[in-house]
Amino acid sequence: MRDAVIVDAVRTPVAKGKPTGAYAGVHPVTLHAHVLRALTARVPGLDPATIDDVIGGAVGQVGEQSGNTTRLAALAAGFPDSVPAVTVDRQCGSSQQALSFAAQGVLSGAYDLVIASGAESMSHVPIGSQTLGRDIGGPLIEARYPGGLIPQGVAAELIARKWGLPRTQLDEFALLSHQNAARAWRDGHFAAQIAPLPVSGASLSQRPGVDPQADFLLLADETVRPDTGPAALAGLRPAFADDRWEQRFGAIDWKVTAGNSSPVNDGAAALLITTSENAVRHGWRPRARIHTAVAVGDDPIHMLTGIIPATAKVLQRAGLTMADIDAFEVNEAFSSVVLAWQAETGADPTKVNIDGGAIAIGHPLGASGARLATTLLGVLERTGGRYGLQTMCEAGGTANATVIERL
Repeated sequence: MRDAVIVDAVRTPVAKGKPTGAYAGVHPVTLHAHVLRALTARVPGLDPATIDDVIGGAVGQVGEQSGNTTRLAALAAGFPDSVPAVTVDRQCGSSQQALSFAAQGVLSGAYDLVIASGAESMSHVPIGSQTLGRDIGGPLIEARYPGGLIPQGVAAELIARKWGLPRTQLDEFALLSHQNAARAWRDGHFAAQIAPLPVSGASLSQRPGVDPQADFLLLADETVRPDTGPAALAGLRPAFADDRWEQRFGAIDWKVTAGNSSPVNDGAAALLITTSENAVRHGWRPRARIHTAVAVGDDPIHMLTGIIPATAKVLQRAGLTMADIDAFEVNEAFSSVVLAWQAETGADPTKVNIDGGAIAIGHPLGASGARLATTLLGVLERTGGRYGLQTMCEAGGTANATVIERL
């Protein structure tokens, strides 16, 4: 019986997705190509010509990230012309969905060897670029949801209101994310996962203190703030307060800030998927088995709560309970999302985002699912855990959940 295993996984350090960010001078295709090259270089004897497909996630599929950006990245990485590639968009879950599609292809026999990856350059393609000024829903969506769909930040506020989450709790969760990520970097937990990308100093003209004559190398996630504290977080203003939403939804005690939300980022990640049999044939030691993967739809107004039914569904399909899971990676789009999920699932908070989450590490949209999987692998291996569960909220009210089993 075929299975789907992860041979290896790699990611870039995550940069600020701004003109001063470390990858602001890097084309999105180059960023994505870097992890594809790094992944294949890490696997002994891997011939890129034997890769059946590269499935990559990207959310802003416009401008420099358009035109099937994953195919362009595979070519830029030097893969043979014969290696196909495709780009998927399940919003923030795009590369987690790429991992699911890769596993499904291997399990079905359609693939023997496939890469699941993702990249996002928010410094080049800012969030919302693909929808800016466009009516993407049309009259039928407006008729079904009077007033239309809403921004994710407003959904995060509605979640905080529905679950009765105070501002102090949102900020405390954000602070913990930074503390955990800073400790993970300090203790060397990310070192084996990282493939730093050399960047020309000349391309970082807006970044202070960079020698334009030398290469620049980002060696850690750029948005982790080890020195932040309760006072700094409490001093931030709500980011999404707007009277028009109160006219629609009633009074809102605005409490979602830049500090308890994920930042905008650039980054990329990739995983190599095959069968146990194929791994043995090549002399590779699989790191984990992709046990179960699901996707669900949920209320598109609250939008980010899909991780709750997704968690229930993936556990039911896997024949597991919350108590069986040794580590969780829940994407920290906003503090309120993870806290509502914890309240509904009863998850042990000490098992959640052990090495920090997106509020600290960052959320390069199309890369985040692959980044979470890379982090989860490292946590399970370090702690000796058997099962890990990752889940990702997504715009439009969908969510992915995946259970992996350490081997």
